[in-house]
Amino acid sequence: MQLSEKRTTEVVTQKAIVVGLILVVVNAYWVGVASELWYAVYTLVSPFSNAIFTLTVLITVNVFLSRFASSLAFTAGELLLIYIMVTMVSTISGHAMMAILMGTLAHPYWFATPENEWAQLFWQHIPSWITVSDTEWLRGYYEGESTIFTSEHLRAWLVPVLVWSGFIFVLYGSLLCIGLVFRRQWMEHEKLSFPLTHLPVQMTNNRSFFRNRLMWIGFSVSAIIRVVNGIHDIFPAMPGFPPNLRLDQYFLDRPWSAIGHTSMSFNLAIVGLTYFMPLDLAFSTWFFFWLTRAEKVFADIIGWHNMHLNDRATGAWVGIALITLWGARRHLMTLIGNIFIRDAIDDHSEPVSYGTTLILTVLSVGLVFLFCYMAGMSFWVISVFYVIFLAFALAIGRVRAELGPPYHEVIGINPRQMMVDIFGTRKLGGANLTILSFLYAFNRCNRSHPMPNQVESLRIGNRVHIPGRTLIISMGLAIAVGAFATLWSYLEVVYRYGLDRCHGAIGGFGWETLNPLQSWLQHPKATEGLGVFFMLVGMGFVFFLQLMRTYFLWWPLHASGYVLSGAAWGGLIYFWFPVMLSWLIKYLILKFAGWNTHRKMIPFFLGLVLGDYIPRSILSIVSFILDLYMPSSGAGHTL
Repeated sequence: MQLSEKRTTEVVTQKAIVVGLILVVVNAYWVGVASELWYAVYTLVSPFSNAIFTLTVLITVNVFLSRFASSLAFTAGELLLIYIMVTMVSTISGHAMMAILMGTLAHPYWFATPENEWAQLFWQHIPSWITVSDTEWLRGYYEGESTIFTSEHLRAWLVPVLVWSGFIFVLYGSLLCIGLVFRRQWMEHEKLSFPLTHLPVQMTNNRSFFRNRLMWIGFSVSAIIRVVNGIHDIFPAMPGFPPNLRLDQYFLDRPWSAIGHTSMSFNLAIVGLTYFMPLDLAFSTWFFFWLTRAEKVFADIIGWHNMHLNDRATGAWVGIALITLWGARRHLMTLIGNIFIRDAIDDHSEPVSYGTTLILTVLSVGLVFLFCYMAGMSFWVISVFYVIFLAFALAIGRVRAELGPPYHEVIGINPRQMMVDIFGTRKLGGANLTILSFLYAFNRCNRSHPMPNQVESLRIGNRVHIPGRTLIISMGLAIAVGAFATLWSYLEVVYRYGLDRCHGAIGGFGWETLNPLQSWLQHPKATEGLGVFFMLVGMGFVFFLQLMRTYFLWWPLHASGYVLSGAAWGGLIYFWFPVMLSWLIKYLILKFAGWNTHRKMIPFFLGLVLGDYIPRSILSIVSFILDLYMPSSGAGHTL
């Protein structure tokens, strides 16, 4: 069966944007409270399960509207636009970004003691307009049994909420502008596959999708497992399916114990999502995962205690960004030429003109610099921070567009740590280190990074012909409204339950952010020469892999696979097994059954994803109703 796509220009009405904004607010609260109250991390894997569930509900409602109120029915383009808007707020809300920010904002004041000397070390570097310092107003924030909706609390938090909402809007907006610059290069010149866009597009744009028998078989397999585990959560006496198997528990003796955390996940949604990854790239991800573990064992044998895995991975990610810029050099030079020679490039097919994109880029980046400068950062530190932030964004965006990994956590690799290693803490100074610590949230783990989700949204809009300006305006509105709604949602949750009493990890993020700051200010660090050297080693290694791929078509290893699995923690650490299983299935299908069979099996693997996502989202709603912790709703990292 061939999966078809509509190619006609879609009509998008204001009704869709209004509904999208309403659902942005709903999802801001849903993702936030699920993440922090029950540790159900919806934004761990892309595409986000809450966004797919929202799209499914809309499609179901649209069936009835088409029959009984056709004038109110949504077009496929409108459904996908709403899905994109929900995706935008999901990059803000949840465990991957907002929890770190909200766990940090008031932490310096509530937990300051004479022993830790925070008041003397960095209170003077924290602007009054980015947080709340009065511990009386913070009592409910940490202890709960209160509400944000009192005049005192509202007045205390109004300015910080407006400031951080504005900063998120311009920071994410600057990445959207960069995505517009690279849109044509990635989609038309390099023809990257954007694997993670298949599910929402097929759900809305392929009329036979929900009538396909293979899709429902895949759906049933995943759904049965998820529902059985949901029943097990409510009635523990009922047996459930194990979510994973910890292999490292069987390797207790040296040197094998050095492999560290090695979890064999049985998540079928990951199997379905990674079926769309290019075969050689999928192989590279799990190959480098096991190569890293072999390195750990070998290092333990020879007594090498610091392998500098994170330094190597940091350099590798920056290397991917440089490779991305080099590959787009002709496109970028043409765009630069367009600034001086009018109409040097045809931009009629772009969502907005390159001239408008340039203006918006300069404006958004300028406002990011203004925020950081007014907060107390030096201009040169702001410049280095943003360049590194942008390098990681470009690299993650490019890897997602080309490879389509559903999970790309990279903990310990961020601008703050990289700048400390390169420059040392004395050169950076207390003011810069303090504000960099508040910005730590935006690169702490990069699971729901905005850049890849933005470029995938641009790809979806291009595939279904959503009007360009409508798409960009809707994405901007979703980011602006989503940031504001998320901040208030988190305040509502923590004042009701107490930040330190939530089941999620939000209570620990303040310590994770500020303990290093305290250490750096009390015990200044010089440049980490060996760390910088291994950054260059990691960068050189991805250059080598790219060179081999360029000149030897048979070379099986890819730079994108290395950066996903080469760090000490992150990449595919939880999901290497379903990626390997999906790769093996796809390899066998292509080898023994051919390309046509591979295409015919696509609905089955999409069904695996949908059959996991929909029951999980329903179980999340059940957990709210029953006020019950239900791991099967997507808690933690086992999914």
